[in-house]
Order: sequence, then C-alpha cells, then structure tokens
Amino acid sequence: MLIARVLGELVATRKHHSHEGRKILLVQPLTLEGQDRGDPLVALDWVDAGVGDQVLVATEGWSAMTSVDRPESPIDMSVIAVVDTIDLTRP
Repeated sequence: MLIARVLGELVATRKHHSHEGRKILLVQPLTLEGQDRGDPLVALDWVDAGVGDQVLVATEGWSAMTSVDRPESPIDMSVIAVVDTIDLTRP
C-alpha cells in the first residue's frame, strides 16, 4: 500500500465495463513526511476522493481488485481510503 495525494481525475470516453460508475484518479505517491516520491500513478477510486486529498492506495493487482470488490477487473491500483492524519510518534 501507498500513501498518495490526488492530483486530478482522468476522463475516458471508453473504459472496461467493470470501471463504469467509478472515477479514475491520478495520484502522486508520498513519503511519510508528505514529500513527493516517484512518478504519479493511475488508480480506480472507491471512496470518492477529491483533488488534494491524501489517500491510501492498494497496489499489486489482486489486492487492488478485491479491495474494491472487482475481482475480475483489470486494476493494478485502487484508492481505498482518505487519510485524515498520520501520527509518527512512538510511546
């Protein structure tokens, strides 16, 4: 899984039938400190995230497909949560 920031929405006039009714987002992976890490990625949105939101992204195909209840869908990544806070303190 990755923490990422939503950069924008992708619009596709034609897409796989299993993607109907869902947004496809462009997300920027982040470090735990909130800095950009690597290149932006494409992920199927399951939580109605918006531009600027920090999100949790499921990766690795099967995890991404089953986490959004689409086990037969061609998905590599999916947005499965909006991150409210990250607490890196230890007791």
